Amino acid sequence: MKLSIIIPVYNEVKTVEETIKRVFLAPTKGYEKEVIVVNDGSDDGTEKLLENLREKFGFFLLHHQNNRGKGAAIRTAIRKISGDAVIIQDADLEYDPNDYQKLLNALGQDSPIVYGSRNLKKNKRKGVILYFLGGKLLTVLCNFLFGSHLTDVYTCYKLFRSDIIKNIASESNGFELEMEITAKVLKAGYRIKEVPINYFPRKPSQGKKIKFRDGIISLWTLVKHRIK
Repeated sequence: MKLSIIIPVYNEVKTVEETIKRVFLAPTKGYEKEVIVVNDGSDDGTEKLLENLREKFGFFLLHHQNNRGKGAAIRTAIRKISGDAVIIQDADLEYDPNDYQKLLNALGQDSPIVYGSRNLKKNKRKGVILYFLGGKLLTVLCNFLFGSHLTDVYTCYKLFRSDIIKNIASESNGFELEMEITAKVLKAGYRIKEVPINYFPRKPSQGKKIKFRDGIISLWTLVKHRIK
């Protein structure tokens, strides 16, 4: 069995090396790792660093000439995956790859999609209150529109059986891809299982890239795919 790990990267020169180290060290329940890094038009030295890290770790490295967004980077990587399952990993150290095993333990015939929920964790870290409230709003809206019972739709850690993610005809380029994928799998009748994960939020001053505008686009994305 093989786990494909997609790491979209844009201007994360301070954190991407440590992220990749943790990914390669993380236990994966016996799954072989296939790591695919997509440099999404970085201009802060990340591209050169990734080239050096590729020689050391041996991951697949793909490049976008210009910054196209997280969604576009994930879509580029999905075309290259060969694993039985696939998970998305941000490069900002907010998420702990040691949690992969929790998600893989929950993956099964009846639960081919597993989300890592930041809100199921005891003593959870909320980070900037506006980001926390925005995520809660999107989760409530998603549950209302699609009849789901999720606690964290905006989580980075989404684990899919690979045939499911490959068959989703996604179109989003930005952070709203998170909502598009969730909406489409729920409409297709899949059940999403959640497990608690660790979370180490950073602030905009530390490089966090999600903006208020991204939240509005994500909200509209949920509504749009409910109407379609």
